Amino acid sequence: MFTSLELLTTSFVAVGLAADAVAVSLTSGLMIRHIHVNKALKIALFFGGFQAIMPMIGWGIGLTCRDFLASFDHWIAFIILGAIGSKMIYEAVQNDDEEKKFNPLDSYTLIGLAIATSIDALVVGLGLSMIKTPLLLACTVIGSITFALCFIAVFIGHKFGNLFSQKVEILGGLVLILIGSKILIEHLIA
Repeated sequence: MFTSLELLTTSFVAVGLAADAVAVSLTSGLMIRHIHVNKALKIALFFGGFQAIMPMIGWGIGLTCRDFLASFDHWIAFIILGAIGSKMIYEAVQNDDEEKKFNPLDSYTLIGLAIATSIDALVVGLGLSMIKTPLLLACTVIGSITFALCFIAVFIGHKFGNLFSQKVEILGGLVLILIGSKILIEHLIA
């Protein structure tokens, strides 16, 4: 059972872990032309689900792999987000209307984005294995907070996307590249 302090601490950790997923959800909302609750739910479920599952995976990996994983997790996030962001920019500047545009609702795209933004949650799971925080409760809090914030962020992004509809794919691609760069720089400096 969580104490009040553990719940508060886990909630703050969850908000921190959700920051990148929220930024990507905002960007996804920018890209969606006709918003429906089910579209926002899909995005929020992917991000919230991965944020809930990754600490469990981290817990399972155990402390023996912590240093190994920490040595390259930031590169994985940087490469995935950079590649998806670059693809978005490339597609936005193409004049060929028949070329497939970036689709933030594509399940494979969402899996890549959810993995890239939840790698830190995997490392948190490794940390949770060292302390006596109840894993399932922590994962539930992390996943729930991420889900709620991402759900709201999709609608906020959509609202701004309708106001500034010109070349939002370029903006979205730049945001993803910047998030990947931020993750890489934070880990390289630390």
